[in-house]
Amino acid sequence: MSNYKYAILGTGALGGFYGAKLQKGGFDVHFLLRRDYEHVTKNGLIIDSKDGDFTLPKVKAYCDVAKMPKCDVVIVAFKTTQNDLLPQMLPSVVKDDGVVLVLQNGLGIEEEVANIVGSNRVMGGLCFLCSNKVGLGHIRHLDYGQITLGEYAVDYYPVGITQRMQQIQKDFETAGVRIELAEDLLLGRWQKLVWNIPYNGLSVILDATTDELMADVHTRELVEQLMYEVALGAKSGGRIISVGFIEMMLDYTVKMKPYRTSMKIDYDEHRPLEVEAIVGNPLRKAQAAGVNLPLIGCLYRQLKFLDGRNRWK
Repeated sequence: MSNYKYAILGTGALGGFYGAKLQKGGFDVHFLLRRDYEHVTKNGLIIDSKDGDFTLPKVKAYCDVAKMPKCDVVIVAFKTTQNDLLPQMLPSVVKDDGVVLVLQNGLGIEEEVANIVGSNRVMGGLCFLCSNKVGLGHIRHLDYGQITLGEYAVDYYPVGITQRMQQIQKDFETAGVRIELAEDLLLGRWQKLVWNIPYNGLSVILDATTDELMADVHTRELVEQLMYEVALGAKSGGRIISVGFIEMMLDYTVKMKPYRTSMKIDYDEHRPLEVEAIVGNPLRKAQAAGVNLPLIGCLYRQLKFLDGRNRWK
C-alpha cells in the first residue's frame, strides 16, 4: 500500500465509485464536485454495489480545484465534453512528480492531457464498469468494475510495464478493484472502442438498453458488424484485435445485467454527447490512414444530428 494522495476530478458514476473504493481501502482521496458539493459535504457518499453496499459519511470534498492539495495521482473521471476545463484544472492539482490518470472513453484523450502536463506524466485507464449515479452523492454499481491501465508515450509508442503502474495497480487492488496492466495503451483504447462504439451509439439511435440490442437478431448482427469495423480501424493504426476478443465482448454483454449506457443517459438528460471522443476521433484516425469505415461513419452522422437536436429540446 502506497502513501499516494489521490484526486478525483468528476465524482460521478465512475469517479465516485473508484474514489470511494480507494477511500474505503484506506487511501487519502480528495473529491472535486459541482452540483453535489453541499450534499456530499454534509452526507458523504453512498455506494450500492453488487460487491457490497457501503457509505462514507465523511469525504474530503471540494467545489474549487484551486483549493485542492497537490496530489500524486490525479484521476480525470468526468466526460470528455468538459475537457476544455483541463488546462485550468490540472496544473494546480498534480504534483511536479505526479501523474494524471485519464479514466475516460474514446481515443486521443491522453494526447490532449500530455499537452498540458507533459507526455511523461500521463496514464490511460480503460474501465469496464456498469455503474450509474442515481441521486446526489449516490452511486449504484451494477456489474464488472475492472480497469486496464497503460502508460502514455508520444504517438502512443508502447512502453511496457512501469514501476508506477505496478504501484497504482497494488493500491487499486488493495481497495478491491482489479487492474490489468497493458504494455500498449493504444491497443487497449481500440479494444475498449470495440464495446463503446456499437453499444453507446446504438443505444441512443435505437433507444435501447444493452440487453435489448443483444436480444434482437438484427441489432445483434449490427453490433457485431460495427465491432469488426472497429478492428479495421485499429489495424489501420498498426494494432490487431482478434476475433476471439470480439466474441468475448459479445459474450460479456449477453451476461451483464440490462444496462443503459452512459451516452444514452446523457441523451435522456439532454446533456452533450461524447460523440467526438468515442466515434469521431477513431473514424478520423482510420480515414487519415486511408481506411473507410462506412457503418461507423453512418453512426457518427446520426449521433451528430441527434445530439444537436436534443440540446435544443
